[in-house]
Amino acid sequence: MALLTYQEELPHRASITLATPLDQDFVTNEMLHRLRPEGTKASKMKFNKAVSGSRRKNRARHFNAPSHIRRKIMSSPLSKELRAKYNVRSMPVRKDDEVQVVRGHYKGQQLGKVVQVYRKKFVVYIERIQREKANGATVHVGIHPSKCVIVKLKLDKDRKKILERKAFSRTKAMAEKGKYTEETMES
Repeated sequence: MALLTYQEELPHRASITLATPLDQDFVTNEMLHRLRPEGTKASKMKFNKAVSGSRRKNRARHFNAPSHIRRKIMSSPLSKELRAKYNVRSMPVRKDDEVQVVRGHYKGQQLGKVVQVYRKKFVVYIERIQREKANGATVHVGIHPSKCVIVKLKLDKDRKKILERKAFSRTKAMAEKGKYTEETMES
């Protein structure tokens, strides 16, 4: 039988003391879950050995990501109306999209058009979101796309194709899960 103990000097980490090496089989995730101090999150399990779960490596890959990957990282959720219309949850933000800031100092202000997508800094510049520098010049304030909601999409044929592809895969996945009935699939 396994003896479960808890390290006092490291309250965020639970340690397991085993009576014999054979008892390792009896330690379940539920036992580990009970050991975890209240208020701390359980880490998600990682199933793919080829993917690193290391915080350091994930941060390194994020900040050294090439431009085509930064495009996907710099996605914004769509507004409820657009989500219902296109059946897509989020899209990479681009110049001339209309967005609304929903987090941070500039949240809740009127809608603004995206003036520039600055992939190098992971920010977008929005029409009326500016501040004054010490010398009196006005500059755009960079906002991370995850803190915005796309209210109006700039559509061209490529973007329409992306929307159709994403909507198709989403309906296919929902159908496999059984979340849709046959009537909703036909309409």
